Amino acid sequence: METGTRGQRLRVAVVGYGVIGKRVADAVRLQHDMHLAGVADVATDWRLQVAASLGLPLFAGDDASLAGMKAAGLPVVGALDALLQLADVVVDCTPKKVAAGNVARYRAAGIHFVLQGGEKHETAGHSFVAESNYAQAVGRTSTRVVSCNTTSIVRTFGALRRAGLLVHARGTLMRRATDPVDSHRGGLMNTLVPEDKIPSHQGPDARTVDPALDVVTMAVAVPETLAHLHSWAVRMTRAASREEVLAAFRASTRIALLRADKGLGAINVVKEMMADLGRPRADLYEVGLWEDLVTVDGDELFFTYVVDNQAIVIPETIDAIRALGGLEPDAQVSIAATDFCLGIPLRLG
Repeated sequence: METGTRGQRLRVAVVGYGVIGKRVADAVRLQHDMHLAGVADVATDWRLQVAASLGLPLFAGDDASLAGMKAAGLPVVGALDALLQLADVVVDCTPKKVAAGNVARYRAAGIHFVLQGGEKHETAGHSFVAESNYAQAVGRTSTRVVSCNTTSIVRTFGALRRAGLLVHARGTLMRRATDPVDSHRGGLMNTLVPEDKIPSHQGPDARTVDPALDVVTMAVAVPETLAHLHSWAVRMTRAASREEVLAAFRASTRIALLRADKGLGAINVVKEMMADLGRPRADLYEVGLWEDLVTVDGDELFFTYVVDNQAIVIPETIDAIRALGGLEPDAQVSIAATDFCLGIPLRLG
């Protein structure tokens, strides 16, 4: 399939209308250069009822689910193959490993496709974070937007590396137990569970985007569902001032500097502020990094940030669509367009 040109609207299909898929669909509809061709799923529950009420074109994720969706009263247009014929790019937001099974279908249809971080790097052959490697994705057939935690790592340490400050980083991730919508189905209670190996997968995954990043991660699952929390110890290239470090972070629109001394000392308060600011679903698209906790001691740097696991990959996904579709070769132009439509950067007066 030919890639797009400037002035055209890219037709986008979203497969999987869950936590990420519904956010991607909403974000696509906000872009001036994109059109939502439709969403596909296999479910018949409230999520698809909401999608229908919003007027989204609905498709069955596979032929077997088509009859059941129609029987449930959903206004299904057709099955997945019909949706793929209407789109230039498909974003697969289905559960882990399901997307890998759909790849052959996408390739046969000759359509560009974006996978999410639950899939392996090799499945798409490329991994994506807009500020680091947008140009590599322009015109490609496929890419993978890396996971929420990996996205945060590439954003923050990419900013430090571009400022010439990064040697290596070692960090601990406190990972939320499950998505908020699934809290009633399972998750941790009254315990902490360390991941069964060090390093955890996020550090190696970050290097699929930026091979120069020397980061090692350890992860612990914790009994909450709002967001992830990262704490990092960094070796810098030289003794630097705190102001230099903050300037490096401020250079990224997708890192929001928060202040605990202004009452934003916990992730639940940060999420409440997002709701008060009118962000859809109280989403924090940026890395929420605590400015007043940034500490510098010679060439050592320490900082902590919050990752909204449901939201952080949404702007990256929009940029990945634009890159694959060939609509915009310039990373900064795409990032600015995406940021504008999503209300990024975070502004607090």
